[in-house]
Amino acid sequence: MIKKVGILTSGGDAPGMNAAIRAVVRAGLDSGLEMYVIYEGYKGIFDRNIEKVNRTFVSDIVNRGGTKIGTARYPGMANPEVQKEAARILREEFQIDALVAIGGDGTYRGALALSRNGIKCVGIPGTIDNDIASSDFTIGFFTALQTIVDCVDKLRDTSSSHKRCSVIETMGRYCGDLAVYAAVATGADIVITRENPMPELDLFEQVRLQTQVEHKRHLIVLVTEHVCDVNELADKITKECGIEAKAEILGRIQRGGTPTAMDRFLGTTMGAKAIEELLNDKTGICIGILNNQIVSTPIEEALQMENKPNKVYKHVLQRTR
Repeated sequence: MIKKVGILTSGGDAPGMNAAIRAVVRAGLDSGLEMYVIYEGYKGIFDRNIEKVNRTFVSDIVNRGGTKIGTARYPGMANPEVQKEAARILREEFQIDALVAIGGDGTYRGALALSRNGIKCVGIPGTIDNDIASSDFTIGFFTALQTIVDCVDKLRDTSSSHKRCSVIETMGRYCGDLAVYAAVATGADIVITRENPMPELDLFEQVRLQTQVEHKRHLIVLVTEHVCDVNELADKITKECGIEAKAEILGRIQRGGTPTAMDRFLGTTMGAKAIEELLNDKTGICIGILNNQIVSTPIEEALQMENKPNKVYKHVLQRTR
């Protein structure tokens, strides 16, 4: 029977992480557990930066972006000896027998390793990239999406005024969901992702068609990061298509901001579910939302799953652009 539960956030921050922290702490306390936060991700275990908390600690954070307990990437957790030491510190020095880890796939790997070393672990998907295939949506995705939509709407105004093509790079790591959903929400003209690439010659043909035949004053092209150099692509569009093109890299602004209602909802429901699973003696699992149901999946299985490309959006864009 677990008595003490630790919580950490790891990897990139995501709006809604605080809602998840709040839910885990309060659900745990309501179940008679002692709750501890671990600052700065897995690094905080080795720094012994661990604090027992009460309900007041998580007051007034549900609407705050980022993570109150800090986050960091800790590559050392890939080392089996480091994993064993982390488990020993939690178990022997702090008597923590369970952990809720909030983050992406790297966070999940750390939680799986600790689970194999005797610490009961549950993962919660906190990443703006939406690249955890065991969940339809991850905490932070909807807030980042809204930020992108706001930025694209503003860029459209100036793009139209100057008769310009805006080539906009979104985050997403290697997952195209942010670009795809933003393209549909903003009525973008072209979207390029790793799952749905577009050869340059096809892109140039589309740009020329829409500007020279359809006489559009502006174009919005959304590109997921790591697909290409958007500055070089904009230069090529200018040279090949007869319309001025400018690159815009939205960058880390997509990570920040007040979490949307959906991200607060996901953080809260997933956090409560994590405590429920720990009380049911589950370990090595991660929480997700599938078909509008909060579910759990073995972490090992989740890490082997691949995100499937969204095949609907092309039809939507063609019919509505």
